[in-house]
Amino acid sequence: MGGIVAYAGGRSALGVLLDGLSRLERPDHDSAGVALLVDGGLAAAKKTGSLDDVRQELKARPLPAGTTGIGHVRRATHGPPADVNAHPHLDDSGRVAVVQNGDIADHTRLRDELAARGHELTSDTDTEAAAHLLAEHFSACGDPAEAMRQLCRGLAGRFSFVAVHADEPDVIVGGCRGLPLTVGIGDGETFLGSDAAAFAPYTREVADVGAEGRVVTVRPDGAWVTDLEGVPVDPRTYEVGRGEGETVGGPR
Repeated sequence: MGGIVAYAGGRSALGVLLDGLSRLERPDHDSAGVALLVDGGLAAAKKTGSLDDVRQELKARPLPAGTTGIGHVRRATHGPPADVNAHPHLDDSGRVAVVQNGDIADHTRLRDELAARGHELTSDTDTEAAAHLLAEHFSACGDPAEAMRQLCRGLAGRFSFVAVHADEPDVIVGGCRGLPLTVGIGDGETFLGSDAAAFAPYTREVADVGAEGRVVTVRPDGAWVTDLEGVPVDPRTYEVGRGEGETVGGPR
């Protein structure tokens, strides 16, 4: 299983992402990468090997500074370890970036349908199909959370996604079915990941999004959760090791 971390706030997102990924990285992970929302667009870096290989890539080709971003460490499932198969994956326009854990069971059919509609897929992964599909849904509805709900409703398998869109510079959206996502609440900053260990140094207040058909919208001022039909869900927050606390908040 891979590891996911995302951040929206006032810090350098890259530093938070690299730190979080270092807490999730395991010896069987074969690649890593990050994507930042910067200057009305996306900037990404990814590399086969360890997280240190990504750090070396970033030293050679630094990314512009940004305060919202997503990151991933991968264990190969669909497609061998290769730079092109590392996450994040972008759509044709380079406006959507997606990271994923789990498996899209019907990805071969989806890739064929996307190719027939003129999309150019360059990797061997199921995640790249999700990036193209999410871009299509966003283009049709203009709402990142609804686009993620449509994506998740249309897929078979067990998965969790975290994505950003260049048209929504302070927004991260996650979706999951069968695999969990976790939110971390800070002071003017919010974290999202596959495990609270990714952001443990920054906040001890976390909320389990759950794993059964949930979509979460993350902004610096909080997180809002719905089911796959758009019905608001109020997960319980808690301090790590101290039990339950208050709800995250209402829908948005």
